[in-house]
Amino acid sequence: MSEQPAGPQTVLLRRGEVHSPADPFATAMVVERGQVAWVGSEGAADAFADGVDEVVDLDGALVTPAFTDAHVHTTATGLALTGLDLSAAPTLEAALALVREFAAARPADRVLLGHGWDAARWPGGRPPTRAELDAATGGRPLYLSRADVHSAVVSTALLDLVPAAVSRVDAPLTADDHHAVREAALGALAPAQRAEAQRTALAQAASLGIGSVHECGGPQISSEDDFTALLKLAGELPGPRVVGYWAERDVDKARELGAAGAAGDLFVDGALGSHTACLHQPYADAPHTGTAYLDADAVAEHVVACTEAGLQAGFHAIGDAAVAAVAEGVRAAAEKVGLARVRAARHRVEHAEMLTPDTVAAFAELGLIASVQPAFDGVWGGEDGMYARRLGAGRARTLNPYAALLRAGVPLAFGSDSPVTPLDPWGTVRAAAFHRTPEHRVSVRAAFTAHTRGGWRAIGRDDAGVLVPGAPADYAVWHTGDLVVQAPDDRVARWSTDPRSGTPGLPDLTPGTGLPVCLRTVVGGRTVFVRPGE
Repeated sequence: MSEQPAGPQTVLLRRGEVHSPADPFATAMVVERGQVAWVGSEGAADAFADGVDEVVDLDGALVTPAFTDAHVHTTATGLALTGLDLSAAPTLEAALALVREFAAARPADRVLLGHGWDAARWPGGRPPTRAELDAATGGRPLYLSRADVHSAVVSTALLDLVPAAVSRVDAPLTADDHHAVREAALGALAPAQRAEAQRTALAQAASLGIGSVHECGGPQISSEDDFTALLKLAGELPGPRVVGYWAERDVDKARELGAAGAAGDLFVDGALGSHTACLHQPYADAPHTGTAYLDADAVAEHVVACTEAGLQAGFHAIGDAAVAAVAEGVRAAAEKVGLARVRAARHRVEHAEMLTPDTVAAFAELGLIASVQPAFDGVWGGEDGMYARRLGAGRARTLNPYAALLRAGVPLAFGSDSPVTPLDPWGTVRAAAFHRTPEHRVSVRAAFTAHTRGGWRAIGRDDAGVLVPGAPADYAVWHTGDLVVQAPDDRVARWSTDPRSGTPGLPDLTPGTGLPVCLRTVVGGRTVFVRPGE
């Protein structure tokens, strides 16, 4: 940790609402030496007032566990915040104008980076040509990733930095070609530019009540230097915490880099938006079934190696064929090393969007963590969304079945995959509770748990992500409206304010209502964010 002011050893927070299973009526909390020491009522808080170093008057604010975002690309998130954001560009012409302005404003950058374009939303539906990008940048290296980060358009000057084997086709680059240009673009970053991006991303997370992020790095995603620099930076800052996963089938390399697992975006397939997710049946709008990067045998080999090394394995799998390959591979690994050892390792599957009843049951049997991103449904779900265009409405309605996963006992850990979708924890909880497909909805309480305690469970910690005595003092303070208990089933009351239920309330997340505003974020008892004016 860096040399930061030690801060008060013991803090009493009072006159608020404390979300804790230890006491559904709690209004006060004591934090001591980075841990929750006590949670209880206002009357009992008087007994602590004289023995603490600081008393914080919450003035009715809500205190919750800090969120954990279980899938983040930190440097890319920071670059999206500090770089060119094309997500709001309404047309191709508008996007090119933004590229020209950005290039003019960043004359010293060795490479220009942008993110978020989606030609499917533009009139005409076509991405920019290489000639258009060359003209907009004045011939400088440029990398623009699509919204799903599984394809990109680049300028000629960037192509000149990659091996000749990379395709020169004038179209978005996918698969290995995309990985090569992304590696070249990120490799051209100056260390100062990278550090600026990482600090910006972590500060943004803290401002949203996020106390931990799971960094999903790897040789096809970032670089070893990027990964180790981020872990070093996180160790020097008071927070948020960063847990790193390295997506390479090399257990020794993952351990050498300080990763919690050889996991994260270890690609079994690609993404639906780029037609690279691996399907059992062809796409509705393309005459193929996507791309398979790993088969069940490769999955099994990796799971065995990680289990025997005491590390988590994990895979990026989106299409139904890819998810089935993971399930088959993990089951084969369990037959070799034992089911109990595989379950105890809490291996992870990132995204896991196209599930069937059989793969849901396999996840439960094998103890797999489903690291999922509810905002994907919010952005791409629905009868007219990208999922329906790629798969047809029938298959699209099966995606992201969170209720079925929970009913089967599969642990959920929520994240954003930022910068694919933004860091937005309450928006993520809302997206799960108000899923575009009603039968996949879960309660706000279950969604909130998946975005707080679920992330800790996904790294093997069952004692954190909840405000009870002995837990790490990772919490956020929120300005919000009335607290309610919301359920996803329209056959019963969707919300209740009855305190007799004994269930701690949470903010009303009904679509159209304002989301809670973070006033303060604390990690390990140390304040990492205070909203200006508080």
